[in-house]
Amino acid sequence: MRYRSFVYDSSRWAAYRHRPGDIVITTPPKSGTTWVQNIVAMLVLGTTEIGRPIASISPWLDQLLRPIDEVIADLEAMPHRRFIKSHTPIDGLPWHEDVTYLSVLRDPRDAAVSWDHHFANLDHERVVALRASAHGLDDLAEVPIKSPSDDPVERWWAYMTDRDATGEFPAGLELIARHATAAWDRRLEPNVVLVHYADLQRDLDGEVRRIAKRLDVDVAETRWRDLVEAASFTSMRARAGLAVPNAGQIWRDQEAFFHRGTSGQWRDLVGDGADERYQRIVRDLLHDEELLSWLHRP
Repeated sequence: MRYRSFVYDSSRWAAYRHRPGDIVITTPPKSGTTWVQNIVAMLVLGTTEIGRPIASISPWLDQLLRPIDEVIADLEAMPHRRFIKSHTPIDGLPWHEDVTYLSVLRDPRDAAVSWDHHFANLDHERVVALRASAHGLDDLAEVPIKSPSDDPVERWWAYMTDRDATGEFPAGLELIARHATAAWDRRLEPNVVLVHYADLQRDLDGEVRRIAKRLDVDVAETRWRDLVEAASFTSMRARAGLAVPNAGQIWRDQEAFFHRGTSGQWRDLVGDGADERYQRIVRDLLHDEELLSWLHRP
């Protein structure tokens, strides 16, 4: 499968030269990507004081805002175990049994709320300028980067029903469904790790320990308290200048990248009464009851 939008294209993975032990953090947007990237960074590098922008040690390979040759060169030069960001579902990624695929998912109803804030915080002109500078505009150049409505409720429903602006590639809920299905179908593979955003909220210590175990990373017990504290949502926001992707480039407010980080916030926007309609939409995309229950866990 090929996945792309104005800002990312899964075909860039053709340039990837895998290294045994690589970690691919594969997520839909606004589902815990940056949170898990920073957790993995602390585990792999063995420190809570990373001191560098997350994108410099965990590049987003799919993203079209940098030439692919530069991204590959950075990856090849990394002396540490590599952990790479991707918004491509597993079925669009190259498969290697000695690569760990860390799939992070979130209740789509909350992801939609978070995406709306994320979109409003983007400096769209800067995004276009970076993409043009990286390698020129192509057939997606004229795709408008704009919200479909001034009404946040209408935007929430558009997220659930629309494809991307070209009408060609999966976006919003459909992209989440693709991610969820591809990861769920491979969840028993020893190199696939499923992480749920709600579990990070509910039991951060336990989830960080589980991720460390699956990545075969040993952490001294005396360091766990500091590591978990540094992995908290509050700590991430406090160091937003280093923790967010494309720091200092495309955000109107870097701290606003970490909006609320809570589950169930969709109810504040559309109310519980919207769920019946939502369930009809999501069940047209996902048919496994166990997966549906897991994805929508409170």
